[in-house]
Amino acid sequence: MNVLFIDACVRKNSRTHRLAKEVLQQLNGQVTEINLAQENIQPLSEQSLAKRAELLSQQNYDHPIFRYARQFAQADLIVVAAPFWDLSFPAMLKCFIEAISIVGITFRYGKNGKIEGLCKADKLIYVTTAGGYIDEHNFGYGYIKALATTLFGVKKTQFFKADGLDIIGADEASIMQKAIAEVDVNL
Repeated sequence: MNVLFIDACVRKNSRTHRLAKEVLQQLNGQVTEINLAQENIQPLSEQSLAKRAELLSQQNYDHPIFRYARQFAQADLIVVAAPFWDLSFPAMLKCFIEAISIVGITFRYGKNGKIEGLCKADKLIYVTTAGGYIDEHNFGYGYIKALATTLFGVKKTQFFKADGLDIIGADEASIMQKAIAEVDVNL
């Protein structure tokens, strides 16, 4: 199994990364990691959009600009680790999403303009941690889940979290232990 691990954790000792590593330990297969903090993925600009449009018009899907989209489309399973920031996730994950949302690689428009996902993965696993409680404000996972299932054609998603970590009086170690113990990847 080809597992793509998208790491959007910025901090060196990230709690989200620690929880994601537990998820990865339960998987059998070759893990390819994309550490977004080490990549130079920029937001789309007028110039980069023009370059992308030119390459797409030529159907030049092998160009290096599309490497992330190709990796994403070819993965059997996708794991995203992203801390819960500002009710969502770090901006670098949004830049990555822009880089992989490529017509002809990760999705296409079928008959009557209906979106058809082209990704091989049957499942995406989203992992996060939060200082407060996420509750119904889980916009990061909600957005990634919608993209995965609606745009990219991934059939299932699974969510793991540890939250309430920075609340006054919280026992961070116990919360993390409980979250790690609850990791049960259903393939």
